[in-house]
Amino acid sequence: MDKIKIGIINVSDRASRGEYEDLPGKEVCRLMDLWLLNSWEKEYAVIPDEEDLLKEAMIDMADNKGCSLIVTTGGTGPAVRDVTPEATIAVCQKILPGFGEQMRQFSLQYVPTAILSRQTAGIRGNTLIVNLPGKPKSIRECLEAVFPAIPYCIDLIDGPYMETNADEMKVFRPGKK
Repeated sequence: MDKIKIGIINVSDRASRGEYEDLPGKEVCRLMDLWLLNSWEKEYAVIPDEEDLLKEAMIDMADNKGCSLIVTTGGTGPAVRDVTPEATIAVCQKILPGFGEQMRQFSLQYVPTAILSRQTAGIRGNTLIVNLPGKPKSIRECLEAVFPAIPYCIDLIDGPYMETNADEMKVFRPGKK
């Protein structure tokens, strides 16, 4: 079974200053441990809401560290300092707007403010980058909504084969039952 390398970036001014615990990043790790059968290694960063720093971190994780998947948390709202989608779009060769559309649609079941979210996803080389909101509950809801497509997307960009615990997370691959 292929080993997977996953980048996790918590985009938060306050967490980067140590003003609060990095719960978003911990939630992503918990979900990967729960859902993946593959062994996986994490590349981890907590950075402020600074577009240039975020672009540098994503490029490093994709191009130098060999991450197949990079998940960002936070910085996807309409606030002045929220720049995660802009940084993601700037570093990706292909944008996959369906990820953001699906996450917003799913989140609207819980909060009407989901329409304010601007998260997106894209491809950089052999890496899928997915933006998530910053709250742990929302991270789980949004990641549950899109994760069924993530392993197949990584297949299509020549990444490692991701296997999941079907009792916890069912994924879709054409031709597979």
